[in-house]
Amino acid sequence: MPSTLPEGEVAPRDGSLPEPAVLEAATRPFGFYLHVPFCAARCGYCDFNTYTAKELGGGGSQASYAQTAVEEVRMARRVLGDLDRPVDTVFFGGGTPTLLPAEDLGRMLAAVRDEFGLAADAEVTTEANPESVDPAYLAAIREAGFNRVSFGMQSATPHVLQILDRKHTPGRALQAAKEATAAGFEHVNLDLIYGTPGESLDDWRTSLESALSAEPDHVSAYALIVEDGTQLARRVRRGELPMPDDDDLADKYLLADELLSGGGLDWYEVSNWARTADARCRHNELYWRGDTWWGIGPGAHSHVGGVRWWNVKHPSAYADRLAAGDSPAYAREVLDEETRRVERVLLEIRLSAGLPVDVLDKPGQGAARLAIADELLVESGDRLVLTQRGRLLADAVVRDLLP
Repeated sequence: MPSTLPEGEVAPRDGSLPEPAVLEAATRPFGFYLHVPFCAARCGYCDFNTYTAKELGGGGSQASYAQTAVEEVRMARRVLGDLDRPVDTVFFGGGTPTLLPAEDLGRMLAAVRDEFGLAADAEVTTEANPESVDPAYLAAIREAGFNRVSFGMQSATPHVLQILDRKHTPGRALQAAKEATAAGFEHVNLDLIYGTPGESLDDWRTSLESALSAEPDHVSAYALIVEDGTQLARRVRRGELPMPDDDDLADKYLLADELLSGGGLDWYEVSNWARTADARCRHNELYWRGDTWWGIGPGAHSHVGGVRWWNVKHPSAYADRLAAGDSPAYAREVLDEETRRVERVLLEIRLSAGLPVDVLDKPGQGAARLAIADELLVESGDRLVLTQRGRLLADAVVRDLLP
């Protein structure tokens, strides 16, 4: 969740939505994202909306946060009125959700369950820093209803973790993954980052092999992006660290695909690999397919039936809005059909299931034929799927498909 909010039209104080948006929500997969904006320390590469202070004034403290989030869940119930659809996915992100007591995470999840109900096969995920959990904590949130956990491993080499300002030791993420499995979690993900300044190809190989040794059923591998305003960006600007190199990033992506595929995980999105179809992150698939989700928390983004909005950024301002009975939404936009089509191209082309050809306009279909000839895309029935080379050049492929 980026820390800078876009502008948009004024959001209604009561959070109300156009009736067609609510009607569409009844026909699409439905998820909740709950943002926990607290971290023990800020990582140098991170530009997410996070805070390291325990007390931020007003209702913005860690101690009061769970109840504030519950109030927004209840507001969502009021806004969505008679929407009779259980929630398919719930995702706690941050920040570090597991900085809060396990009871707080359970209370926030219970609010979603009580107000909307959970589907029988609902996926319930929390992100976690490896050092923020122990076996007792994992057992407690498993008992509360969480069935998937995503650990921020990032790397298995100490000097890379140091550049990223990560505080955990290289082996802690692997141990945490094993503890989660022992606690009964059905799905365990490890997040990795490649392309950190000073990371060699052998360092990256070590990280991949280490991650596989923990036997997760899902691995995400993301290229490092130097975001403006971060400590990492300042170090790069001062010449202390080099920018990530595109050729190096490509080599590391290919190595990830080779080792992860060899370890029994198949790609289903450009940066994500899963051991089985059930192990895929259904909540992220909901984003990539433009379905329905309500984002709880400061700076959280939501999308319901073509209406997208985003909350005020600071936890205290967020808490003040809800305490006054107002929506915490900062602004919103109503997406027209062309914008939604463009976003489908941007996101669905990244999936192994591919993009339906008929989503493209005629110039785009012409560009797709050229991409097929250039072995960037292949046809799979009525869909277009990126080749491995196409995955390396996914952004360029998208630019061509949206002439």
